[in-house]
Amino acid sequence: MPTWLKRGKDVEARLEADRQVRATVETMLADIEKRGDEAVRELSRKFDKWDRTDFRLSQSEIEACKAELSEQDLADIEFAQAQVRNFAEKQKATMLDLEVETLPGVILGHKHVPISAVGCYVPGGKYPLLASAHMSVITAKVAGCERVITCAPPFGGRPAPAIVAAQAMAGADEIYVLGGIQAIGAMAIGTESIDPVDMLVGPGNAFVAEAKRQLYGRVGIDLFAGPTETLVIADETVDGEICATDLLGQAEHGPTSPAILLTNSEKLARDTMAEIERLLEILPTGEVAQQAWQDFGEVIVCEDYDEMLAEADRIASEHVQVMTDRDMWFRDNMRNYGALFLGPRTNVAYGDKVIGTNHTLPTMKAARYTGGLWVGKFMKTCTWQTVTSDEASAMIGEYGSRLAMLEGFVGHAEQANVRVRRYGGRNVPYGTAAGPRTEAVK
Repeated sequence: MPTWLKRGKDVEARLEADRQVRATVETMLADIEKRGDEAVRELSRKFDKWDRTDFRLSQSEIEACKAELSEQDLADIEFAQAQVRNFAEKQKATMLDLEVETLPGVILGHKHVPISAVGCYVPGGKYPLLASAHMSVITAKVAGCERVITCAPPFGGRPAPAIVAAQAMAGADEIYVLGGIQAIGAMAIGTESIDPVDMLVGPGNAFVAEAKRQLYGRVGIDLFAGPTETLVIADETVDGEICATDLLGQAEHGPTSPAILLTNSEKLARDTMAEIERLLEILPTGEVAQQAWQDFGEVIVCEDYDEMLAEADRIASEHVQVMTDRDMWFRDNMRNYGALFLGPRTNVAYGDKVIGTNHTLPTMKAARYTGGLWVGKFMKTCTWQTVTSDEASAMIGEYGSRLAMLEGFVGHAEQANVRVRRYGGRNVPYGTAAGPRTEAVK
C-alpha cells in the first residue's frame, strides 16, 4: 500500500479553481465572437498591457527581433529546430498510405491529408518559451500544413525577440503578438484582421487550456495541455540531489505545476525532500517553484516496483523521469504517460528544449487516452474505397441490402439494391431486402 510522505492540494480545491476558470473563459470567448478585434484589443490591454493597430508583426519587425540575438543564440535555435524537424520527418515516414484488395474487385485504402490552417500558441508571459515554436510550427510544416500562424504574448512590454526569431526560423506564415484567451479566441473564431484556423495547438496556462477545451469541435485541438506536470520514478541507484533537481526544474514552470516523487526507498524520499528545501534557498526561480511544491508536490513511497508501476499509471503524468535499476522495464510496461525520460543521463529539460521529441504533451490525466503532439496530429487519416467489378458490386450489395433492412433503413437498402439489379442481373423488388444467392458467398 503506497505511503504519502507529502500530499498536494485536495481535489475539491482544484475543482473549484477549475470552475472559476471555466466561467471566465466562457464570458471572454463570447465577447470575442461578438465584437472581434475590439474585444481582442481590450483583453490585450487589460491582461498584457499591450496595444497596437495591428497585432501581426511586419517582416521588418521580425528581422529587427532576429538582429537582437547573437550568432550563438541563432545557432542554438537552429540546432534545436534541426533536431525537432529530423524527428518529425522520421515520424512522418512511418505514416504510409494504404491500398489493399480485401475481396476480389473490392479495393480499400487510406491517405494522410494535412490540415489546411493551424494556429500555434507559444506561451511567453513569464518566460519566453521559444521551444514551443519549434514543437508546433516545424511539426505542422513537416506534416504539410499550408497556413501556420502563431500567437505569443509580449514579454516585458514588447515582442520577445527569441520567440519571434524562433517562430520565423521555424517557418510561421503569420506572427501575432497576442497572449492568453484573446489569442486562442482570435485564432479559432477569427476577427476582422485574423482569419480563423482549422486547428489549435500549443501549451499554456489554465485559461489557455480551458479556452481550447471550450472551442474544441469548432476547431480541432492537439490535446488538453494545462500546467506542466512531472513524475520522478526513482530507486536508490540515484540520490536525493538529482531527484530534487528534476522535480524543481519542472515546478518552476508555474505555481500550479504538480511535481511528484515515486520511490520504493523511504531514505531516498526523505533525502529528496531535504534537498528540495536546500535548493529552494538558492534557486533563482525558487519563489514559483516553492509555491508549486507546497501546493502540488507529492512524495509517495511504494513497497516494490510493481506498486510503483501501478501508481505511475494511476497518476498518468505528462513527463515521467525514470531512474531505477530497470528503466526499460518501466518503458515496456507503463501505459499512461506523456513522454518517458529513461535513465539519469537524460531529463525532462532535454525534451523540453532540444533533444527532438515534442514537448507538447497531455496533462490532467489525458495521458490515459492520448499521446503528445506529433506530426500525425496535423494530418487526417482519410479512407477511400472503390469497387472494380460487376460481380463484386452485386455481392457487396446483397449483404448491404439485407443489413440495411435489418436496421430499418430502406433508402440505404435501395442504394445497394440498384447495384444488385444493374450489376448482378437480379430482380429485387423496391423496398425489400435482397435475398441470398443460391451459391455460397465467401
